[in-house]
Amino acid sequence: MQLRYNYRVYPTPAQQEALARAFGCARVVFNDGLRARQQAREQGLPYLSDGELSKRVITEAKRTPQRAWLGEVSAVVLQQALADLNTAYRNFFASITGKRKGRKVAPPRLRSRKDNRQAIRFTRNARFCVLDNGRLRLPKIGDLHVRWSRQLPADPSSVTIIQDAAGRHFASFVVQVDAPPLPPVASEVGIDLGLTHFAVLSDGTKVAAPKFLRRAARKLRRLQQDLSRKAKGSANRKKAVVKVARAHARVADKRRDWQHKLSTRIVRENQAVYVEDLCVVGLGRTRLAKSVHDAGWASLSGCWSTRPPAPAASSARSTGLRPRAGHARSAAGSTDRSRCPSGRGPARAA
Repeated sequence: MQLRYNYRVYPTPAQQEALARAFGCARVVFNDGLRARQQAREQGLPYLSDGELSKRVITEAKRTPQRAWLGEVSAVVLQQALADLNTAYRNFFASITGKRKGRKVAPPRLRSRKDNRQAIRFTRNARFCVLDNGRLRLPKIGDLHVRWSRQLPADPSSVTIIQDAAGRHFASFVVQVDAPPLPPVASEVGIDLGLTHFAVLSDGTKVAAPKFLRRAARKLRRLQQDLSRKAKGSANRKKAVVKVARAHARVADKRRDWQHKLSTRIVRENQAVYVEDLCVVGLGRTRLAKSVHDAGWASLSGCWSTRPPAPAASSARSTGLRPRAGHARSAAGSTDRSRCPSGRGPARAA
């Protein structure tokens, strides 16, 4: 299975400029490719193939004075930006033709330079590597200092450098691993997700809902008031936006870490996990439906995935659950268990 491991990186000021340049070039290539296909459609021309689009917006564009600065970044970054555009178009076409299930997918849109979140991707063709001293070497960027919270279980196939709204940088590695099975256990547990408590287990354990956001509400209110007083487009407003984003990021990190620890403990201590099926269809788009969804299913959305209901062992309406990739579980009664390869909490599927 493919897993994704995220690590915090600390680029130097010069490396931050190189990353900003790479973010901008990838965004320009994405937008140029999108405009080229939109213009071809408006003029009644055939759909531009992936190869023709790459030749037009990357290879030929580098030879023009207007896009000569595209050569300052790695070509793999530009190719991956164009690959994201091609994937977005394929998902859109599959959605409108009915081949893709679920909600309808909108056509790709232009990327904005004002977006606080930016990302670029390097594949093995870029020849990125992790040095013996622990630094991550990226072409035309340099050696980035990485804070390794755990070791990678295998050589990564790609790495994505992400800059979030709070101005932090992360390296996200995609690796191929084989999760060893966990030893079988005899215990099973049922979970009732509620409002007053985050969860109530069948053995009587009550898990209190942490109030990370309420604790930080006063500080967030003050920061948002300061943001509202800043003139739009000013440098002070940009600084205030980053402060608000950092405050929200701290709350999100605490909540995510707590959820991972809780889900890991429940999964490793029990052979099967059952969660009450919360039926809120009749509520529609009311505030009660949203509150039930947020307190119930959405709270574990980062750690769990549903499966069809197992054969009912009791009259209670329940749904068998298994954790996401890294904690594979079989149906009730089976002993097939898999362990997260390393680190604290389940790793996210790529």
